[in-house]
Amino acid sequence: MSEVLGGKVGIVACSGEELAEGTVARLAALKVLNELRPHETVTICLPLFLAGGAGDRAFARLHPTITVDGCDLRCAAHGTEKYSSKPVASLVVNELVAECGLERPEGRRRLNAAGQKAVEFTAERLAALVDQALGKKAGTLPAVAVPGSEPHGDEREVTCSCGSGVPVTKLEIGGKPVEMVALPLIFQKFLDTGREPDEAATREVFETVKIYNAVPAEAEDSYREAVGREFAAYCQQEKNA
Repeated sequence: MSEVLGGKVGIVACSGEELAEGTVARLAALKVLNELRPHETVTICLPLFLAGGAGDRAFARLHPTITVDGCDLRCAAHGTEKYSSKPVASLVVNELVAECGLERPEGRRRLNAAGQKAVEFTAERLAALVDQALGKKAGTLPAVAVPGSEPHGDEREVTCSCGSGVPVTKLEIGGKPVEMVALPLIFQKFLDTGREPDEAATREVFETVKIYNAVPAEAEDSYREAVGREFAAYCQQEKNA
């Protein structure tokens, strides 16, 4: 999948504010996104994800995700697994605090010294899990380059999956709108190799589409036809651009 979608890890942080550990989870995630692994991670908005955000759910379904929860309720982990797929790794701040023998953090709006230390420990553990998800060796910090995402100078941008993640296209199939993910990325990959939208290429495109999208066996012909039309239209659009 990384050949089409690029190497990124989604981070889903707890949004609870009733515990200091929830604040630790969010600040640790921001530290990884801003400082430790800025080019290899995107943030997934948990409230939007749970509310049905198509871009966020598509990203979490097709990329590795790591969840960071404040407490044992594991809202981020359970929500991610329920609406997309199981996270490749999960952190729970209160468990990490106990494991490392740290003082319990205090302060929901402004963390005490113990809370700040917990942020550092959580962020370092999270960064190591990002490396593991991307198959890196421990201790290496090279950025994973995605075409078009290279920073200029010292710019650092925290990206959100709903703005920079997987495109979602609605196709009319069997008289009903169906959401398909990653179609432009797949189409462009074939165009970049010089392929034309002939029967053979369209067949290969559809086989790739099925890797990223659930296609009911009984409706495969209808899906293939719709994807073929969209592929041909995309190719024509690119030629006219």
